Amino acid sequence: MPGRQIILWVLIFLLMGCAAKKPVEKVPLPADSAETYFNRAVDASQKGDFKKAVSDFDRAIDVKPNFVVAYLNRGYSYSRMGESEKAISDYTRAIELNPRYAIAYYNRGFVYRRMGEYDRAVLDFTKAIEIDPKYASAYYYRGHLYYGSREYEKAWEDIRKARSLGYKVPSEFLKNLKEAYEKEKGISPN
Repeated sequence: MPGRQIILWVLIFLLMGCAAKKPVEKVPLPADSAETYFNRAVDASQKGDFKKAVSDFDRAIDVKPNFVVAYLNRGYSYSRMGESEKAISDYTRAIELNPRYAIAYYNRGFVYRRMGEYDRAVLDFTKAIEIDPKYASAYYYRGHLYYGSREYEKAWEDIRKARSLGYKVPSEFLKNLKEAYEKEKGISPN
């Protein structure tokens, strides 16, 4: 009996090995699927054709209305086209669909920052950090906003954290922040 079990196991392993070597066939997506439109839109976006990207993201969302990543990416395309209100609307929709989506808060904060709505930007960067405490660029941009509002201690904390997470903070900004902090506090931020 043990000999039969060994032979059976050897056959099973051989069959598994053969199955593992068989190439996996990709099943083409239907031409009118949300994923097909999404993939085309991402390709257009990567090529800098944001108008085409928006058109295909629109189609993806028409087919799949709760396609969170499509809203996020369409928001990015709108942002690159300078259509801030539409970008914010899409990022907000992505957040409604997935309130734990840190990048949607971050991207929306970035657009608010560009629009000069600094308090809203700080709130969004803060939420992105709450969701993902290792979000280095969120610390950097929130720190940058704190610097702009002369909250140098908060700015220094965020910049220090961004650097500890590997973010490359421009040396000129570090110099300016350190000087402002020292002038206000009379001591080095270390």
